[in-house]
Amino acid sequence: MEYRYIGKSGLRVTPICMGTMSFGSWSDKAESFKILDTAYDRGINFFDTAELYPVPPRGDYAGETEKIISEWLATKPRESIILATKMAGAANGWFVPPIRHGLTAIDRFHIQRAIEGSLKRLKTDYIDLYQVHWPDELVPKEESMRALDELVKSGKVRYLGTSNDSAYGLTKSNTIAQYEKLARFESIQNNFSLLNPRFLDELSNICRKENVSLLPYSPMAGGVLSGKYNQAFIDPKSRFGEYLHAGEPRQKAMYKRFVNEKSLGATAKYLDIAKKYGMSPVTLAIAWSMHFDFVASTIIGARYATQLEESFKALELKLSPEILNECEKVQKEILYPMG
Repeated sequence: MEYRYIGKSGLRVTPICMGTMSFGSWSDKAESFKILDTAYDRGINFFDTAELYPVPPRGDYAGETEKIISEWLATKPRESIILATKMAGAANGWFVPPIRHGLTAIDRFHIQRAIEGSLKRLKTDYIDLYQVHWPDELVPKEESMRALDELVKSGKVRYLGTSNDSAYGLTKSNTIAQYEKLARFESIQNNFSLLNPRFLDELSNICRKENVSLLPYSPMAGGVLSGKYNQAFIDPKSRFGEYLHAGEPRQKAMYKRFVNEKSLGATAKYLDIAKKYGMSPVTLAIAWSMHFDFVASTIIGARYATQLEESFKALELKLSPEILNECEKVQKEILYPMG
């Protein structure tokens, strides 16, 4: 197994990270254990979760994923696992999270509440990588970084990361950390896939120059790149099948972002490339995400353990220049399918 380091940290992780956002909703506890065991037995040492999981976010089961992981974690040597979790972002952001009465912020109070909650649910005394799920545009970043630094100094957290952040947010936060001698963000967890290559516009340059690692999530574009939405019938039990019929405006907006004429058109071309080179489109999408030098570990997800093998095949695959050029050609032909 190849290992990579996250940023300038001592976190030595596998190139694939097991995401867990379905645990407790789309995947029951028994299936979640199968997914975790399958990944661990395959050599995966990096697991990512969040206090807000599972999805779709609901107040009545937020935190359930961390509880499931805690039971599984008790069956494994703790130090054999790199465990990442995330505190909910600010309520002034892209949506109001259904926890802490919808008053979340990246301030000292909520940071302390969030870490104590995650440690209790996960039944561990430390988190390897603690991430801000999305930024706070109101609380001064000086306050946020000082409060996060306290977690590192206390030993509750080893390293810090950000998520769904911008070039400005990452740079501003780490500049504050540099000048105030605080723990910095070693990673950024953003949406990045064949259908959403926007990270390449500027953030990739920052990651390379500042030695910050990208942890791409949704490398399958929510499952779109598998080709299952390029069919006349959309399974109502699929992720975006559910979102299409949901009454929640945010979920309907996500459906339109992920499943649209441009995204399906680009996906059709990627399906042809995968077929031409004799591989699963899942393997192609994961391998493409993994091949960038600024990527430490690509976060994959699954509802069922049986879905994992096509993703794991990417661990033994190095995409040729010809395949990469064909993928780039599609991206130039159909610009930014996800907006």
